[in-house]
Amino acid sequence: MEHLLGIADLSRAQIERLLDEAASFAGTTGRVETAPLAGAVVANLFLEPSTRTRVSFEVAAKRLGGDVVNIAAAASSVVKGETLLDTAKTLDAMGPDVLVIRHAFAGAAEYLSKRVRAAVVNAGDGQHEHPTQALLDALTIRRVKRTLQRKVITIVGDIRHSRVARSGILCFAKLGAHVRVCGPATLIPPGIEKLGCTVVRGIEKAVKDADVVMCLRIQNERMTEAFVASTREYATGWRVNAERLALAKPDAIVLHPGPMNRGVEITGDVADSAQSMITDQVEHGVMVRMAVLRTLVAHRRGAKVARPRLIGGGGG
Repeated sequence: MEHLLGIADLSRAQIERLLDEAASFAGTTGRVETAPLAGAVVANLFLEPSTRTRVSFEVAAKRLGGDVVNIAAAASSVVKGETLLDTAKTLDAMGPDVLVIRHAFAGAAEYLSKRVRAAVVNAGDGQHEHPTQALLDALTIRRVKRTLQRKVITIVGDIRHSRVARSGILCFAKLGAHVRVCGPATLIPPGIEKLGCTVVRGIEKAVKDADVVMCLRIQNERMTEAFVASTREYATGWRVNAERLALAKPDAIVLHPGPMNRGVEITGDVADSAQSMITDQVEHGVMVRMAVLRTLVAHRRGAKVARPRLIGGGGG
Protein backbone atom coordinates (compact mmCIF):
# COMPACT_ATOMS: atom_id res chain seq x y z
CA MET A 1 0.00 0.00 0.00
CA GLU A 2 1.71 3.14 -1.24
CA HIS A 3 -0.98 5.62 -0.15
CA LEU A 4 -4.34 5.47 1.63
CA LEU A 5 -6.68 7.63 -0.42
CA GLY A 6 -10.02 5.89 0.00
CA ILE A 7 -11.83 2.67 0.85
CA ALA A 8 -12.86 2.40 -2.80
CA ASP A 9 -9.22 1.59 -3.64
CA LEU A 10 -8.96 -1.29 -1.15
CA SER A 11 -9.93 -4.93 -1.52
CA ARG A 12 -11.61 -6.86 1.25
CA ALA A 13 -8.33 -8.66 1.92
CA GLN A 14 -6.47 -5.36 2.29
CA ILE A 15 -9.10 -4.03 4.67
CA GLU A 16 -8.96 -7.16 6.78
CA ARG A 17 -5.16 -7.04 6.93
CA LEU A 18 -5.29 -3.46 8.16
CA LEU A 19 -7.90 -4.40 10.78
CA ASP A 20 -5.77 -7.34 11.94
CA GLU A 21 -2.77 -5.04 12.11
CA ALA A 22 -4.76 -2.50 14.13
CA ALA A 23 -6.05 -5.19 16.49
CA SER A 24 -2.47 -6.15 17.28
CA PHE A 25 -2.13 -2.79 19.04
CA ALA A 26 -4.96 -3.48 21.49
CA GLY A 27 -4.00 -2.38 24.98
CA THR A 28 -1.18 -0.12 23.81
CA THR A 29 -0.62 2.65 26.34
CA GLY A 30 2.98 3.45 25.56
CA ARG A 31 5.53 3.43 22.79
CA VAL A 32 6.07 0.33 20.70
CA GLU A 33 9.46 -1.06 21.73
CA THR A 34 10.60 -1.85 18.20
CA ALA A 35 9.78 1.76 17.18
CA PRO A 36 8.94 0.93 13.53
CA LEU A 37 8.66 4.64 12.70
CA ALA A 38 11.99 5.59 14.25
CA GLY A 39 13.58 8.19 11.99
CA ALA A 40 10.33 8.73 10.11
CA VAL A 41 8.49 12.06 9.97
CA VAL A 42 4.70 12.35 9.72
CA ALA A 43 3.38 15.73 8.58
CA ASN A 44 -0.26 16.44 9.50
CA LEU A 45 -1.62 19.06 7.11
CA PHE A 46 -5.11 19.81 8.38
CA LEU A 47 -6.77 22.58 6.42
CA GLU A 48 -10.14 21.87 8.03
CA PRO A 49 -10.92 21.77 11.77
CA SER A 50 -10.28 18.45 13.51
CA THR A 51 -9.82 17.13 17.02
CA ARG A 52 -10.11 13.34 16.97
CA THR A 53 -8.48 12.61 13.64
CA ARG A 54 -5.53 14.99 13.94
CA VAL A 55 -4.71 14.11 17.54
CA SER A 56 -5.06 10.38 16.94
CA PHE A 57 -2.65 10.51 13.98
CA GLU A 58 -0.20 12.38 16.19
CA VAL A 59 -0.56 9.90 19.06
CA ALA A 60 -0.29 6.97 16.64
CA ALA A 61 2.94 8.25 15.09
CA LYS A 62 4.54 8.98 18.46
CA ARG A 63 3.64 5.55 19.85
CA LEU A 64 5.44 4.06 16.87
CA GLY A 65 8.53 6.16 17.56
CA GLY A 66 8.02 8.66 14.74
CA ASP A 67 8.35 12.44 14.72
CA VAL A 68 5.29 14.58 14.01
CA VAL A 69 4.80 18.01 12.49
CA ASN A 70 1.33 19.57 12.74
CA ILE A 71 0.19 22.29 10.34
CA ALA A 72 -3.22 23.89 10.75
CA ALA A 73 -4.85 26.18 8.20
CA ALA A 74 -4.55 29.27 10.38
CA ALA A 75 -0.82 28.70 10.87
CA SER A 76 -0.01 27.88 7.25
CA SER A 77 0.81 30.02 4.25
CA VAL A 78 -2.55 29.05 2.75
CA VAL A 79 -4.00 32.03 4.60
CA LYS A 80 -1.55 34.20 2.65
CA GLY A 81 -2.82 32.90 -0.65
CA GLU A 82 -0.42 30.00 -1.22
CA THR A 83 -1.92 27.12 -3.17
CA LEU A 84 -2.38 23.67 -1.71
CA LEU A 85 0.17 22.25 -4.15
CA ASP A 86 2.82 24.83 -3.24
CA THR A 87 2.25 24.20 0.46
CA ALA A 88 2.50 20.44 -0.07
CA LYS A 89 5.65 20.76 -2.21
CA THR A 90 7.26 22.92 0.47
CA LEU A 91 6.57 20.26 3.07
CA ASP A 92 7.65 17.49 0.72
CA ALA A 93 10.98 19.20 0.15
CA MET A 94 11.66 18.75 3.86
CA GLY A 95 11.47 14.99 3.40
CA PRO A 96 8.52 13.70 5.45
CA ASP A 97 7.74 10.03 5.02
CA VAL A 98 3.98 10.47 5.35
CA LEU A 99 1.74 13.43 4.56
CA VAL A 100 -1.67 13.26 6.26
CA ILE A 101 -4.04 15.69 4.55
CA ARG A 102 -7.50 16.97 5.42
CA HIS A 103 -9.03 19.36 2.91
CA ALA A 104 -12.43 20.78 2.03
CA PHE A 105 -12.26 19.67 -1.62
CA ALA A 106 -12.88 16.13 -2.84
CA GLY A 107 -9.87 14.62 -4.52
CA ALA A 108 -7.28 16.75 -2.71
CA ALA A 109 -5.44 13.73 -1.30
CA GLU A 110 -5.31 11.93 -4.64
CA TYR A 111 -4.15 15.11 -6.35
CA LEU A 112 -1.21 15.45 -3.96
CA SER A 113 -0.33 11.75 -4.06
CA LYS A 114 0.69 12.18 -7.72
CA ARG A 115 2.84 15.23 -7.01
CA VAL A 116 4.77 14.55 -3.79
CA ARG A 117 7.26 11.88 -2.77
CA ALA A 118 5.70 11.20 0.63
CA ALA A 119 3.05 8.56 1.23
CA VAL A 120 -0.29 10.37 1.38
CA VAL A 121 -3.11 9.57 3.78
CA ASN A 122 -6.56 10.99 3.19
CA ALA A 123 -7.85 12.27 6.54
CA GLY A 124 -11.04 13.54 4.92
CA ASP A 125 -11.53 15.30 1.58
CA GLY A 126 -14.72 17.28 1.24
CA GLN A 127 -17.77 15.07 0.84
CA HIS A 128 -15.73 12.30 -0.77
CA GLU A 129 -14.07 9.88 1.67
CA HIS A 130 -12.66 9.45 5.17
CA PRO A 131 -11.04 6.00 4.98
CA THR A 132 -9.47 5.75 8.45
CA GLN A 133 -12.83 6.59 10.03
CA ALA A 134 -14.45 3.71 8.16
CA LEU A 135 -11.64 1.38 9.24
CA LEU A 136 -11.92 2.33 12.89
CA ASP A 137 -15.70 1.91 12.76
CA ALA A 138 -15.26 -1.52 11.19
CA LEU A 139 -12.71 -2.44 13.86
CA THR A 140 -15.13 -1.34 16.59
CA ILE A 141 -17.91 -3.47 15.14
CA ARG A 142 -15.62 -6.46 14.61
CA ARG A 143 -14.26 -6.38 18.16
CA VAL A 144 -17.83 -6.49 19.55
CA LYS A 145 -19.60 -8.62 16.94
CA ARG A 146 -16.58 -10.70 15.81
CA THR A 147 -17.53 -10.20 12.15
CA LEU A 148 -19.42 -7.80 9.90
CA GLN A 149 -20.61 -10.63 7.66
CA ARG A 150 -24.42 -10.49 7.38
CA LYS A 151 -24.67 -7.86 10.13
CA VAL A 152 -27.28 -5.14 9.61
CA ILE A 153 -25.72 -1.69 9.93
CA THR A 154 -28.03 1.32 9.86
CA ILE A 155 -26.61 4.80 9.21
CA VAL A 156 -28.96 7.62 10.18
CA GLY A 157 -28.57 11.30 9.34
CA ASP A 158 -27.02 13.58 6.77
CA ILE A 159 -25.89 11.06 4.18
CA ARG A 160 -25.66 13.63 1.37
CA HIS A 161 -22.79 15.64 2.85
CA SER A 162 -21.02 12.91 4.83
CA ARG A 163 -17.67 11.47 3.73
CA VAL A 164 -17.97 9.20 6.78
CA ALA A 165 -21.14 7.69 5.34
CA ARG A 166 -19.56 7.08 1.94
CA SER A 167 -16.44 5.42 3.29
CA GLY A 168 -18.49 3.49 5.82
CA ILE A 169 -20.90 2.11 3.24
CA LEU A 170 -18.03 1.00 1.00
CA CYS A 171 -16.11 -0.59 3.86
CA PHE A 172 -19.01 -2.34 5.56
CA ALA A 173 -20.38 -3.69 2.28
CA LYS A 174 -16.97 -5.07 1.28
CA LEU A 175 -16.84 -6.87 4.63
CA GLY A 176 -20.20 -8.54 3.97
CA ALA A 177 -22.58 -6.34 5.97
CA HIS A 178 -26.08 -5.28 4.94
CA VAL A 179 -26.01 -1.49 5.07
CA ARG A 180 -29.13 0.63 5.43
CA VAL A 181 -29.19 4.42 5.21
CA CYS A 182 -31.97 6.73 6.23
CA GLY A 183 -32.63 10.40 6.81
CA PRO A 184 -34.70 13.23 5.37
CA ALA A 185 -35.21 12.75 1.63
CA THR A 186 -33.29 15.98 0.99
CA LEU A 187 -30.25 14.49 2.75
CA ILE A 188 -30.16 11.22 0.79
CA PRO A 189 -28.13 11.71 -2.40
CA PRO A 190 -29.44 10.16 -5.63
CA GLY A 191 -27.67 6.94 -6.55
CA ILE A 192 -26.22 6.27 -3.08
CA GLU A 193 -27.37 2.65 -3.48
CA LYS A 194 -24.58 2.10 -6.01
CA LEU A 195 -22.08 2.17 -3.15
CA GLY A 196 -23.64 -0.95 -1.67
CA CYS A 197 -26.49 0.11 0.60
CA THR A 198 -30.27 0.18 0.77
CA VAL A 199 -32.21 3.41 1.30
CA VAL A 200 -34.95 2.95 3.90
CA ARG A 201 -37.68 5.54 4.36
CA GLY A 202 -38.51 6.09 8.01
CA ILE A 203 -36.15 5.76 10.95
CA GLU A 204 -38.21 3.15 12.78
CA LYS A 205 -38.12 0.78 9.81
CA ALA A 206 -34.41 1.46 9.24
CA VAL A 207 -33.43 0.77 12.85
CA LYS A 208 -35.62 -2.32 13.32
CA ASP A 209 -33.53 -5.44 14.02
CA ALA A 210 -30.26 -3.63 13.28
CA ASP A 211 -27.01 -4.90 14.79
CA VAL A 212 -25.38 -1.47 14.60
CA VAL A 213 -26.87 2.02 14.55
CA MET A 214 -24.61 4.85 13.46
CA CYS A 215 -25.70 8.45 13.99
CA LEU A 216 -24.43 11.28 11.80
CA ARG A 217 -24.72 14.99 12.54
CA ILE A 218 -26.09 17.54 10.09
CA GLN A 219 -23.11 18.90 8.14
CA ASN A 220 -24.14 22.55 8.24
CA GLU A 221 -20.70 23.72 7.15
CA ARG A 222 -21.08 21.90 3.81
CA MET A 223 -24.58 23.07 3.01
CA THR A 224 -25.22 25.78 0.44
CA GLU A 225 -28.98 25.75 0.94
CA ALA A 226 -31.59 24.72 3.51
CA PHE A 227 -32.01 20.94 3.42
CA VAL A 228 -34.12 20.70 6.60
CA ALA A 229 -36.75 23.11 7.88
CA SER A 230 -35.17 23.41 11.32
CA THR A 231 -32.92 21.57 13.74
CA ARG A 232 -35.92 20.98 15.98
CA GLU A 233 -37.91 19.37 13.17
CA TYR A 234 -34.93 17.21 12.24
CA ALA A 235 -34.52 16.03 15.83
CA THR A 236 -38.20 15.15 16.08
CA GLY A 237 -38.12 13.01 12.95
CA TRP A 238 -34.64 11.50 12.95
CA ARG A 239 -33.01 11.63 16.37
CA VAL A 240 -31.90 8.26 17.76
CA ASN A 241 -33.42 8.02 21.22
CA ALA A 242 -33.97 5.12 23.61
CA GLU A 243 -37.42 4.36 22.19
CA ARG A 244 -36.13 4.07 18.63
CA LEU A 245 -33.00 2.19 19.65
CA ALA A 246 -35.22 -0.38 21.37
CA LEU A 247 -36.41 -1.42 17.89
CA ALA A 248 -32.90 -2.65 17.06
CA LYS A 249 -31.59 -5.98 18.28
CA PRO A 250 -31.18 -6.19 22.06
CA ASP A 251 -27.40 -6.36 21.71
CA ALA A 252 -27.18 -3.60 19.11
CA ILE A 253 -24.37 -1.09 19.47
CA VAL A 254 -24.38 2.65 18.76
CA LEU A 255 -21.66 4.50 16.86
CA HIS A 256 -21.05 8.19 16.21
CA PRO A 257 -17.96 9.59 14.45
CA GLY A 258 -18.18 12.87 16.37
CA PRO A 259 -18.48 15.63 17.07
CA MET A 260 -21.89 14.99 18.58
CA ASN A 261 -24.76 17.42 18.74
CA ARG A 262 -26.53 15.98 21.75
CA GLY A 263 -30.27 16.29 21.53
CA VAL A 264 -30.21 16.67 17.74
CA GLU A 265 -29.09 13.40 16.07
CA ILE A 266 -28.69 11.47 19.33
CA THR A 267 -29.99 11.82 22.85
CA GLY A 268 -27.66 12.01 25.81
CA ASP A 269 -28.97 8.84 27.40
CA VAL A 270 -28.23 6.85 24.24
CA ALA A 271 -24.79 8.42 23.81
CA ASP A 272 -23.89 7.52 27.40
CA SER A 273 -25.55 4.10 27.46
CA ALA A 274 -23.89 0.70 27.74
CA GLN A 275 -24.69 0.16 24.06
CA SER A 276 -22.65 3.19 23.04
CA MET A 277 -19.22 2.48 21.58
CA ILE A 278 -18.39 6.13 20.94
CA THR A 279 -15.35 6.33 23.24
CA ASP A 280 -14.24 2.91 21.98
CA GLN A 281 -14.23 4.37 18.47
CA VAL A 282 -11.75 7.01 19.60
CA GLU A 283 -9.46 4.37 21.09
CA HIS A 284 -9.71 2.26 17.96
CA GLY A 285 -8.93 5.31 15.86
CA VAL A 286 -5.44 5.44 17.33
CA MET A 287 -4.98 1.72 16.70
CA VAL A 288 -6.11 1.97 13.07
CA ARG A 289 -3.89 4.96 12.38
CA MET A 290 -0.94 3.14 13.91
CA ALA A 291 -1.60 0.28 11.51
CA VAL A 292 -1.89 2.60 8.52
CA LEU A 293 1.28 4.55 9.33
CA ARG A 294 3.32 1.43 10.04
CA THR A 295 2.13 -0.24 6.84
CA LEU A 296 2.93 2.79 4.69
CA VAL A 297 6.37 3.37 6.21
CA ALA A 298 7.22 -0.34 5.97
CA HIS A 299 6.27 -0.27 2.29
CA ARG A 300 8.50 2.75 1.71
CA ARG A 301 11.39 1.03 3.45
CA GLY A 302 10.78 -2.28 1.73
CA ALA A 303 10.51 -3.97 5.10
CA LYS A 304 8.16 -6.66 6.30
CA VAL A 305 5.66 -5.63 8.96
CA ALA A 306 6.47 -7.54 12.14
CA ARG A 307 4.19 -8.00 15.12
CA PRO A 308 4.97 -5.25 17.64
CA ARG A 309 6.43 -5.51 21.11
CA LEU A 310 4.83 -2.97 23.40
CA ILE A 311 6.06 -0.77 26.21
CA GLY A 312 3.57 0.15 28.90
CA GLY A 313 0.72 -2.01 27.62
CA GLY A 314 -0.25 -5.46 26.49
CA GLY A 315 -0.87 -6.75 22.99
CA GLY A 316 -4.14 -8.19 21.79
